[in-house]
Order: sequence, then C-alpha cells, then structure tokens
Amino acid sequence: MPVKKLTEGFLLYLNRIIQIDFSALFWNGLKWIFFSALLGIIVGSASALFLEALNWATQYREQHLWIIGLLPFAGLTIGLAYHYWGKEVVKGNNLLIEELQSPKNIIPLIMAPLIFAATIITHLFGGSAGREGTAVQIGGAFADQFTKIFKLEPSDRKIILICGISAGFSSVFGTPLAGAVFGLEVFVIGSLFYSAILPSFITAIIADYICKTWGVGHTHYSIAFVPDMHILNLFCSLLAGIIFGLAARSFSVLNHSLSSIFGKVKYPPLRPVIGGFILITIIYLSATTRYIGLGIPVISESFTTQEPYYTFAIKLFLTSLTLSAGFKGGEVTPLFFIGATLGSFLSLFLPLPVGLLAGMGFVAVFSGAANTPLACIFMGMELFGVSSGIYIALACTTAYLFSGHTGIYRSQAIGNPKYRLLKKHSFLR
Repeated sequence: MPVKKLTEGFLLYLNRIIQIDFSALFWNGLKWIFFSALLGIIVGSASALFLEALNWATQYREQHLWIIGLLPFAGLTIGLAYHYWGKEVVKGNNLLIEELQSPKNIIPLIMAPLIFAATIITHLFGGSAGREGTAVQIGGAFADQFTKIFKLEPSDRKIILICGISAGFSSVFGTPLAGAVFGLEVFVIGSLFYSAILPSFITAIIADYICKTWGVGHTHYSIAFVPDMHILNLFCSLLAGIIFGLAARSFSVLNHSLSSIFGKVKYPPLRPVIGGFILITIIYLSATTRYIGLGIPVISESFTTQEPYYTFAIKLFLTSLTLSAGFKGGEVTPLFFIGATLGSFLSLFLPLPVGLLAGMGFVAVFSGAANTPLACIFMGMELFGVSSGIYIALACTTAYLFSGHTGIYRSQAIGNPKYRLLKKHSFLR
C-alpha cells in the first residue's frame, strides 16, 4: 500500500511538472513565433525594397557613367548626414554587436533610413561596397524597436536583435539557413547563442520568403563539376583555405589601417570627399567600372573563366578605400568577389576545377573576414549544392583559422580563441 501511494504521488508530481514546463514552453514558443513572423515580414519587405533600389542604382550608373565624377559630392552628402543626424549609429554593424554583448541603449530607428539612403548613394555614384551591412543594420534597427514597444527583458532583447540580423542577412542573399546561423555566430568568435536558435531560424526563413514573395530574385551561381575527394584534393583544399584566410586577414588589416588614416581628418564629412577623389582617379586611370559596385558580373564570370592575378587585389583595395573613407554599404559581396576571383586564379596552380575553387573562395574569404565559418558553410551548400559541401567546409574552416582574430567587425568578442597561440596575442584582433 505505501508503495502504491508513493508511486501515485510521484506520478502526480511528475505530471504537474510536465504541465508547468509544457505550458511555459508553449507560451514562450508562441510569443517568439509572433515576434519572428512580424519581424520577418517587416525586414523581408524592407530588403525587397532595398534590393530593387540597388538594382536601379547599378543600372543607372552603368548607363550614365558621367555620374561617377560626382562621387566626392555624394561622399560629402553621406558624411554630412551621419555627422548631423547619425552620430549615434555611425558604428553600423559594430553597434549591433556591442549592444548584443553589453546592452545599453535602444538602437535609434534612424539607422535604417540612413544606411538605406547612404548605400544607394554609394552605389549610384560608383563606390565599391556591398549590401549585407545595410540589410543587417535595417534588420537590427527594426528589431530593437520591438524592445521598446513590447518592453522586452534584456535576455529577450538579445534574441530579438539576433533575429533582426538573421532576417536582414537571409533576405538580402536568399540564404535562410546561413542567415539564421550568421545571427547566432557573428557577435562572439568561437561561440553560438543557442537561446535564440529557434526564433532566429523562423525569422530568417520568413524574411527570405517575404522578400521572394515581392518578386525580388537573387543571383544564382553554379559549380559545374565537383570531383571526388582524395588525398591530393584534400591537400589542395587545405592549401586554398590557407590562402583564402590570408586574403581575408589582408582585407581586414587594410580596412582598419585606412580607417585610422582617414580618422586623422578632424572633420568627418571631409573623409568621404577625399576618398571620393581618390576613387574617381583610380577608376579613370583604370578605364573600367569592372571593380566598382557589387561586381556581380565578375563574380559570375569567375565560375567559368580563370581570372588574372590582380582582379581580387584591385577589388580588395577599392572596397577597403570606399568603406574606410566613410561611404556606406557592406563588406560581404566584395568579399565574395575577392574570394571567387582569387579562387578562379588559383586554378592555374591547383588541380581543382575553376568553378569549385571560385565557389570555395566565395564563402571562405568571407568566413575568415567575418569569423563566421558555420554560416559560410551553410551558405556554400545553399548556393552551390550539398555535393560541394566537403570542399566548402574545408576551405571555410581553414580560412577561419588562418585569418587570425583580425576581422571586419572590430567589436567581436573572443569567446573561444582559435588556437592557444592567439590567446596570448590579443593585439591580433
């Protein structure tokens, strides 16, 4: 009899615990489904508008090349706008990362229209920049308004910010899995924020779906042939990954160095003016627009044609110059350009197909520069198919290790050092 009562009491207690846990999980899940859906719709729609505006700016510039001569004046407009209205948000992606690490103030909503307009101006007048930074900042700015509207707790604020970052990245590139993981991975090197894993994936998927529902497409790339893996191909993949990692580190170091140089100009609005004059001089002397803007045609070309050795280097320098001077956009698409063209060139020496090396470089240089290897592996498989997954993974992880702790996001914290040597040398950041 005592055993029966004890068993019944235990089962009653267990049932009560399960009901409490299930109820809490259910309502918490319902809350984040609502937030994720609403944020995904907002950010996905904003990305669709942004991509359409960016396409218009690119086409108009290519049809009216004289407009590039106005780049210094465009730089002045951007500089003045941020100097008088955007001082609080001038850090861009780094501000989002800082708020994720140490929450302080709600990100001003003005970040979204400012970065939207500044990026379009940068591309319209011939700057060499990307689009990821814009989408991520738009997503983060909209997301943090939820903190104010719904009075979210600090822990929930981190989750909603990650969701905003994931939504922006996912919708602008059409890679929901990579977008979700990018949001979880980007703010601490060597760590993932698992508390946000479900909301991040839901938001990224919905944002991507909404962007496509608006009829906005994404560029498609393909790797024509993926060979079987054997010891020589393994060695070549690792070697290519090392080179991609060094390229990523070079981009980050040059970006930081040029930013320091431009920082010596005391009046910030003059920095993009000076940078604009340098850019149009280089564009005029090179007599081509091949290296400005997003560079999508060159990226596509690199999957089928072996690029010359200098293509990636020119893009690396022009993008570093553009962003360091104060023009706006992002680093990721230029990193795709740098990696794809570098990989294409490496096919001259490495016995791997040109398309495969271009695809490996496409994501691996980004992996090393952003310190987000998992997101880049997912992105590679989403863009190029799972058949290239082993090569993509090897290139991304190797590039991540060999890029050191230097990255395009200065505010990234080091959760787990890449290897012990770097633990003692924090200056490598």
